Amino acid sequence: MSTTEEAAAQTQIGFGLNEDQLAIKDWIHDFAANTVRPAAEEWDEKESTPWEIIQEAANIDLYSLDGLAQIWADPTGLTLPVVQEELFWGDAGIGMAIMGTTLAVASILGQGTGDQIGEWIPRCFGTKSDVKVAAFCSSEPGSGSDVSAIRTTAKYDEKTDEWVLNGQKAWATNGGIADVHVVIATVDPTLKARGHAAFVISKDETANITQGAKVKKHGLRASHTADVLLDDCRVPGSALLGGKDKLDARIARAKEGTKSKGNASMATFEASRPTVGAQALGIARAAYDYALEYAKTREQFGRPIIDNQAIAFKLADMKMEIDAARLLVWRAAWMGAGIFRGETPKFENAEGSMAKLKAGTVATWATGEAMQILGGNGYTREYPVERMHRDSRIYEIFEGTSEIQRLVISRAISGMRIR
Repeated sequence: MSTTEEAAAQTQIGFGLNEDQLAIKDWIHDFAANTVRPAAEEWDEKESTPWEIIQEAANIDLYSLDGLAQIWADPTGLTLPVVQEELFWGDAGIGMAIMGTTLAVASILGQGTGDQIGEWIPRCFGTKSDVKVAAFCSSEPGSGSDVSAIRTTAKYDEKTDEWVLNGQKAWATNGGIADVHVVIATVDPTLKARGHAAFVISKDETANITQGAKVKKHGLRASHTADVLLDDCRVPGSALLGGKDKLDARIARAKEGTKSKGNASMATFEASRPTVGAQALGIARAAYDYALEYAKTREQFGRPIIDNQAIAFKLADMKMEIDAARLLVWRAAWMGAGIFRGETPKFENAEGSMAKLKAGTVATWATGEAMQILGGNGYTREYPVERMHRDSRIYEIFEGTSEIQRLVISRAISGMRIR
């Protein structure tokens, strides 16, 4: 390619997916339409993990290290949000049951050594004949948005080269049923968030890590959420993600007052925000699709209700807001994938938080509008938009509330410590 051609290629802007991405989109959509959606009501009512559906996802290599590695490694960054949107279009609860493992995987990938990545990430998924799930444990009863308030402790026993963890984790997706748990703990409480570290633990091989109370949730009920209890839980020194030398150096810098590059919890959340936004998009689009078809076939006063501007304008606004949110999600995903293009990902204006905030808000609003379009039917469990509305609500709460996202964005654009 000539210099002129290279320059032209660099200045081209496109909003379409390439052939590979379109093929993956169709593949996931078929799985969502034919396997996930027909099972959605059943598993929402059961409020239990749909192991059979996770197994089906493993059988087609959607739920596997190899399958997700190909999705993640896309240099455009768009394949992952496309997959998430299609899967969660099928059903958010089952979608979270399948994708909940990836939060722990992201933490291991982002903070672990090469050896730790090679050992632990495959174990997060298990095998097709023995499927496993993983859990990321950060929140606690007294610390959600305020990650600096984490009280779970990790103390190093030099005699045995072990870490001893004590504490209670809350709101852990797959907590207690997972083999692999990534646990955020404080090794130096005086440093607050800068004194945190991440530990990878196999529940099947480690004593004194147990499931606490299972959470009965408003939505995402097919996804298991529970407390995780650690009572003098001993793990080998090798369980510390990144290794002790790296931790000691970071703690030393913190005590000297050197500027921090982040902490174990926030690093994982920041990387996952565009993905979470894509999940919310899937829910919003599902509600829009259903409401659109309903409005075209439901008749009142002798004509389809979409003939009324009050209904048609709602649908127009829904479509516009969903598409606008998708552009923010795709932009953030493209920026985050810079690492695969030899670039350093940098969200100068908290673009990841913008994507998650907008998509979460749109999902809650759009599913509410869908319920309104369906009228009384939308309020019943006989129609799926009621479940979609329940599922959407968490997207303004978890992985950073809407208020926290606005705080992150305002700090980024102002350069000031907004409180």
